[in-house]
Amino acid sequence: MKITRKIIKIDEELCNGCGQCVPDCAEGSLQIIDGKAKLVADKLCDGLGACLGSCPTGALQIIERTADEFDEEAVEVFLHQQKQVNKGGGCPSAQLETFTPSSITKMADMAAAPKPFAEMEANSESALSHWPIQIRLVPPTAPFLRGADLLIAADCSAIAAVNFQRDYLQGKKVLMGCPKFDDAELYIEKFRDIIEQSGIKSITVLIMEVPCCSAMNSILKQAVEQATKTVPIEQITISRQGIELERKKW
Repeated sequence: MKITRKIIKIDEELCNGCGQCVPDCAEGSLQIIDGKAKLVADKLCDGLGACLGSCPTGALQIIERTADEFDEEAVEVFLHQQKQVNKGGGCPSAQLETFTPSSITKMADMAAAPKPFAEMEANSESALSHWPIQIRLVPPTAPFLRGADLLIAADCSAIAAVNFQRDYLQGKKVLMGCPKFDDAELYIEKFRDIIEQSGIKSITVLIMEVPCCSAMNSILKQAVEQATKTVPIEQITISRQGIELERKKW
């Protein structure tokens, strides 16, 4: 239910993306996305302003506006999800993060006029726009998944495809994993919940011609069958030498 109440407001012109406000928000409602502090959801902000004193630029203030009621239960669920993500696989760098590489424009130019691999700039920056990327570490509620074009890539595909970022990652959010060695049931549940909750616009599945990779299609199809929402899906298959063999939609 929406009510008029106190809630945080962020002046993006003043925000420098330092992230000092994030740990001061006990509810976890602030995250750095695209280099700026963002409110994850109105219902996660209690409006008490504990984060105000940590902002060095004065970008934060408490205002009154119409917003969802503060929901303590939603906060507990959200914080639990974040703990699970940060624990996942013992990875010390599993905290959700979204960033905008300066290479996006550069990569677009490269896609328009690709150069031989040997001629590519040695210092080209990554087109990766978020972290983490492993399927098991990313919760369905991750902010960077909202309204995204999603690339689900089998682990080996990024090694086989010479121009993986230019040809497949550009403009997409990526999740990677191995359908052979990882937990298939976990993947099915994760993909189903992402389709249900994130509002993704499309899914591209990048797999290799090897038999174990085909399991990714089976996993995703089961997730789609369990979901109540639909999303367009394109499958791309590459060879062990990184040559694109097939594209098909289903």
